[in-house]
Amino acid sequence: MSFLGRAIRLPLRLVPRDAVLRVLSGPLLGRKWIAGAATNGCWLGMYERFAQRIFVEHVRPGSVVYDVGANAGFFTLLASKLAGPSGRVYAFEPMERNLRYIREHVQLNRVTNVHIMPLAVSDRNGSMRFAAAANPAMGGLSASGEIEVQSRTIDELARSIATPTFIKMDIEGAEHAALSGAIETLREARPVILLSEHGWEQHQRCGRLLESLDYDVKLLVDGTSDGNYVVLATPRNRDSISSASP
Repeated sequence: MSFLGRAIRLPLRLVPRDAVLRVLSGPLLGRKWIAGAATNGCWLGMYERFAQRIFVEHVRPGSVVYDVGANAGFFTLLASKLAGPSGRVYAFEPMERNLRYIREHVQLNRVTNVHIMPLAVSDRNGSMRFAAAANPAMGGLSASGEIEVQSRTIDELARSIATPTFIKMDIEGAEHAALSGAIETLREARPVILLSEHGWEQHQRCGRLLESLDYDVKLLVDGTSDGNYVVLATPRNRDSISSASP
């Protein structure tokens, strides 16, 4: 909020929202991005650089990636590039506005390994209510939500489409429910998980669940100041475990 910061950001406000730009830095360098789809940090290549590094470290050619809460598709595109032609990326997003941008980004970049899933992910299959927000990246499942969406569990998805090797999840407070619907997959497939946790309660509950399933949980972003925690959960072994109870 400094004068210098505002001065630096001012020219970015002049970029037309429908402009198609090349990503200027980072592992998505050169890929096409619609300026108004999300924060300018996306096409600048600076968006959540710590998370980009995690993707680079853990997504390999042939990986199966679940992008749960895909928003406009930045990490969907990154996963697509890293997983390559032999990999598969599933982008889960219930909001039509965001789905439109994901589809456009997939078309602009001629991506062929991405499957767009117009769904929310939770602990049950069926219809659920979703509350939109002024910021399209911040809507979430809510009993009082004004939008009806379809929901699936990760366990059901893993049985019907493909078993994930890497899960990125950012779903605005529904993360414990989504993990609760993934117990079978976490026990047997042992995917690596990059997890955003919204609030101290979610942080604590998700941590206990993952540790009970024999995951190491590393704190990447401390949410003490704003309540938004980010953790990396890696399985201690890739073998099925049967004794854990969440």
